[in-house]
Amino acid sequence: MEPRVTRSADVPPVPIAEGSSRKTLGWGERTLISEVRFQAGGIVPMHSHPHEQIGYVADGAIEFTIGERIQVLRAGDAYVIPGHVPHGCRALEASLAIDIFSPVREEYK
Repeated sequence: MEPRVTRSADVPPVPIAEGSSRKTLGWGERTLISEVRFQAGGIVPMHSHPHEQIGYVADGAIEFTIGERIQVLRAGDAYVIPGHVPHGCRALEASLAIDIFSPVREEYK
């Protein structure tokens, strides 16, 4: 695999749900990184996938539901979501989250 650089400004956003969108910024053989932008009140509906997901809130405040746990995360807070665990979130204000997935989510490439 060749090294590469991606500029967020060059990647068009992909809508997720009302008030949320994602951009895939890069991927390697085993991991993928994306940014998720939210308007205040934007959501990512409850869902699950086989990929491990690790991320952090880079800006704003987001209420996460991960399994049975509901918690508000703010800028600098991180999360780990094992594969197959149901999860979703709602932005309490305009927010930005960074997600890393392993293995690579092919549908995000």
